[in-house]
Amino acid sequence: MTTSPLALRLFLACLSVGLAAASAWADVVRFEIKNRAPVGSSGYEKIVGTAHFAVNPKTAQNSVIADLEKAPMNHDGKVEFSSDVYILRPLDDARSNGVALMDVLNRGRKTVLTGFNRGGTSDPTTEADLGDGFLMQHGFTVVWVGWEFDIRRATAAGNEERGAGMGISIPTARGVSDIVRASFTPNDGEPQTVGDLAGYRPSANDAKDTTLSVRDGEFGTRTPIARDRFTISGNRITLTGGFEKGRTYEVMYRPTEWPVSGLGLAAYRDFAAWVKHAPEAPVHAEKAIGFGSSQSGRFLRSFFYYGFNADEQGRQVLDGAMVHIAGAGRLSINERGAQPTALGMYSSTQFPFATTAERDPITHRTDGLFENGRAQKTQPKVMFTNTAVEYWGGGRAASLVHTAPDGKRDLELPANVRAYFLTGAQHGPAPFPVTTAGVGQQPANPLEYWWTMRALLVAMTDWVTKGTPPPASQVPRLADGTLVSIGRLKFPKIPGVQSPAVVQGPRYDGHDLPFLVPQVDADGNELGGIRTPEQRVPVATYTGWNFRNASIGGTNQLVYLLGSGIPFAKTKAERDQAGDPRLSIEERYASTDDYLAKAAAVAEALVKDGYLLAADVPAVTKRIEAQRARTH
Repeated sequence: MTTSPLALRLFLACLSVGLAAASAWADVVRFEIKNRAPVGSSGYEKIVGTAHFAVNPKTAQNSVIADLEKAPMNHDGKVEFSSDVYILRPLDDARSNGVALMDVLNRGRKTVLTGFNRGGTSDPTTEADLGDGFLMQHGFTVVWVGWEFDIRRATAAGNEERGAGMGISIPTARGVSDIVRASFTPNDGEPQTVGDLAGYRPSANDAKDTTLSVRDGEFGTRTPIARDRFTISGNRITLTGGFEKGRTYEVMYRPTEWPVSGLGLAAYRDFAAWVKHAPEAPVHAEKAIGFGSSQSGRFLRSFFYYGFNADEQGRQVLDGAMVHIAGAGRLSINERGAQPTALGMYSSTQFPFATTAERDPITHRTDGLFENGRAQKTQPKVMFTNTAVEYWGGGRAASLVHTAPDGKRDLELPANVRAYFLTGAQHGPAPFPVTTAGVGQQPANPLEYWWTMRALLVAMTDWVTKGTPPPASQVPRLADGTLVSIGRLKFPKIPGVQSPAVVQGPRYDGHDLPFLVPQVDADGNELGGIRTPEQRVPVATYTGWNFRNASIGGTNQLVYLLGSGIPFAKTKAERDQAGDPRLSIEERYASTDDYLAKAAAVAEALVKDGYLLAADVPAVTKRIEAQRARTH
């Protein structure tokens, strides 16, 4: 069919009117669809494109963005930028549950498919590419929008191969001159690429004010390194004589550009609002649930604190949020020289820690993540989920999510807040089975928590769509002794295992924070929180810490984000020979049937209390059987 010039002009005129009307109330001014195709026979389609934004720097919601007033503006006085977008939606609206799951990208990568769907690829083309299809079975529309400037972008629509991901194109602030800095701990003596500074090029590779220092541990005394001993090219540093593995180095230099990083918060806000309210959006949802994991969990904590859960019309953006493995940290995003890709070890934990307004004994300020002038009116329903790593390592101080800033009392969480401790787990479960120790002194921790997360997502969905309260918070508490200062920890003396008593606690603004950790039983397994069959009926001690092994140096320092899975002896004779205080497998379980029966009882109780889905019990049982098989 041939389209007449008049019809084409009328179509374009209508399109322009629609976009102009949209731009009057939404900051998504244009959406380009680059690829739209069904995902095999799954009943879902993918939509890949680019969202174009324009924000007014003078509005209250946007004026909080650091250096926004220094960015170039268009003729309307707005700042323009664009983001990669990827959407999975059910083709049949009747299959939709009416909820957009807004997955916050982690370093440009999708997280919910591999997590909730227990598999899947970054750019699915077949039903098999969607893992076990959990999210699709529940009817979610899944949305990703690029927000991070300092990652390597995919070169083709939907293509995230070779480490590339989804990102954002943002302007740089004008008239700014300052320095950026980052720390790193080498595992070898070779030239080092400082990933935290991936978004910044030195203004001159031979600049005299570029510095490098070295120290022992995170808080050791810095020793300057002579300028003629190191060279820098981009963010790659070469040191004459090589780096000392296990020591901590810090580089500082003056970059060429200053990206307005906080626009990433606006991109996420405005696209979520667009999906909920704009008639021209390619997908629609009545409710939106945000999910962020680790770096992207810290993104959400920053998103709420700065008031981005209200759009420019003051409407609530996210109805619910699952803030996963972020501890009490926020993200380096809304500041000059932001480094969102950084792990934020010993630097991300910043007051306020809890959602309620509390008084900080260090700065004497009273503030709350939700209870502040920007965020108070648009509080979502939120779940904070943390593993043992966030209580132990990198200064993430997960205990401060549910205790007072001075660490002396448990907080009573508000009705819209839940907190869950994924007992005994590490930041991200290690592949099962664990066969080598890797960079840690102990084998990594394989304890699986995603079955719990699936149950909590279902509960969160019912919470925001039906008002059904989710399961009660489950965290270690000061009141019952399941949360203690590190000096009161009763960790057993296991042969060949370094005591965790030397772990460095969290710091903030140059001051030590309370270092509260989950108390353990005689095996060294933690007592509070959601205790899965794998943890309650154990074949190992599961911890949230693991020290660096001698091959990479720094043996009194933790491997970032790594836990330990320290196996029990198989027999009493083996235990006695090693001098291990923990009972052996044969002393614990009379038979395989006894072991499986105990695990089944734990699973049944978790289903009853809402921390495990009945449909997932067979998968949990299969994992337990595999654990047992490896202990024979």
